Amino acid sequence: MPVSVLPDESAPPPARGNARLANRALRFTGGVLAVAGGALSAVLELLLAPLRVGDHLIGVTVLVAVGLNVALSWFALATVGRRWAVALPAVPWFFLVAVAGIRTSEGDVLLAGTWVDLLLVVAGAMTFAVLGFRQILAAPPTGRPGA
Repeated sequence: MPVSVLPDESAPPPARGNARLANRALRFTGGVLAVAGGALSAVLELLLAPLRVGDHLIGVTVLVAVGLNVALSWFALATVGRRWAVALPAVPWFFLVAVAGIRTSEGDVLLAGTWVDLLLVVAGAMTFAVLGFRQILAAPPTGRPGA
């Protein structure tokens, strides 16, 4: 049986510096996508808020808000890998919903104060608050040394 002193070159060793750079780039990209998703979520929910069937308002935007906010918070946490990442989609969402409630000089307003609008604000904000609070109470990760 022949024995070789040459190292096995079938699989090159991973480059530490390139892997770390790629990891940071992916985390940054995930954070940017989470922020963009929070903004798009708010716009979609504000567009669905006045949705009616006949003369009756339907609250489908509330379900969309809760579902998208949970999904965006999970995505931000999974891609960025930090607890504070839950705030990434929440900040643009809060900003756009707050701006939508301000009356313009012409008298236009997106959130007019109907039951759907109020429930949208409460349900969306509570979703982010509960998910953020869960991250505060979660046990620290044990997989990484020094974390």
